[in-house]
Amino acid sequence: MKHVLRAATVLAAASMLAGSAAAQGTIKIGLILPYSGQFADTATQIDNGIKLYLKQHGDTVAGKKIEIIRKDAGGINPPVAKRLAQELVTRDAVDILAGFALTPNALAAADVSAEAKKFMVDMNAATAIVTTKSPYMVRTSFTVPQLNQTLGTWAVQRGIKNAYTMVTDYGPGIDAESAFDKGFKAAGGEIVGSVRMAVANPDFSAYVQRAKDLNPQGIFIMIPGGAQPGAFGKALAERGIDPKKTKVMGQMEITDEHALAAMGDVAIGMITAGHYDYNHKSKLNEEFVKAYNAEFKRNPDFFSVGGYDGMHLIFAALAKTKGNADGQVLVDAAKGLTWDSPRGPMAIDPETRDVVQNVYIRRVEKVDGKLVNVEIATIPNVKDPFKAAMKK
Repeated sequence: MKHVLRAATVLAAASMLAGSAAAQGTIKIGLILPYSGQFADTATQIDNGIKLYLKQHGDTVAGKKIEIIRKDAGGINPPVAKRLAQELVTRDAVDILAGFALTPNALAAADVSAEAKKFMVDMNAATAIVTTKSPYMVRTSFTVPQLNQTLGTWAVQRGIKNAYTMVTDYGPGIDAESAFDKGFKAAGGEIVGSVRMAVANPDFSAYVQRAKDLNPQGIFIMIPGGAQPGAFGKALAERGIDPKKTKVMGQMEITDEHALAAMGDVAIGMITAGHYDYNHKSKLNEEFVKAYNAEFKRNPDFFSVGGYDGMHLIFAALAKTKGNADGQVLVDAAKGLTWDSPRGPMAIDPETRDVVQNVYIRRVEKVDGKLVNVEIATIPNVKDPFKAAMKK
């Protein structure tokens, strides 16, 4: 008990020091991301979004200079993420914690945010419960139920009456399965079977064959990005499942730019739910993609826009508070904020502190010889359904 009290006292003292630093003209942001390891590119894309925002808008807001202190969590490592958050608060005297590509790390750092009363911006971690773990946290990415429950409802409304679910046996896969099931069944659909697959290097052939034997109208898939979408696409082709006939559906990662390059034409007809793709048609996004390509020689993705909008939220909240970086003052300023993003209109729910945004249903098509996600439906202003259900 003494150790807990001592830690809380140290964090509280550090919070006072940070407030003093902010008063003197500098706002320090502690950015925790997996800069090394298998998620390093995720960190790069989030950080690129942050860097682009600062290049476009400068590093000063409300008369205060923004200083970013970057820390490498090295992958899924909650103890390291928590230690880094504590060090940022106690040693570096940061005013704001930000980043958080991965749910376990965000949950660990949330304890520090809550104890030290530090404003925290989740720029990617998408498990619905994350923002409930600190009253000072706001999210600018998405939630797994926000995308997949919406997709399940939409699928039934478009005539898909039965489906088979195939998800990787880990947190995001299970969350996605549960969310899709809920939306699909509530709309009147039937889940005819399901399977949870190994995380590491699964052989998709047997799983795909099992789905084919049941002959469902739709197959819902949730697997990690990287090499797995290509292997999954190959299994679909080998087992004779045509996504143009059997509706293969999933969360946006399965048809991102890298996944499409790996899968090739077998991906044509796949349907996904997402909140951002660089092909989104708007003047603001066209300008964002052009600037991002000029700066980083690659296309932005949903990680990038999470970082970009995360910085927008920090700047908007600080402008509203006239540079006051107190955690409670900042989170109160963030509640209810609205703005136009490259992804479309978005807002922060004042009750849940979570993102409210459009969910786009996309279909893979070949346009001018290139595989792209083409938006075929827009479901506007979607709140996280998990938290909406909690309030009932």
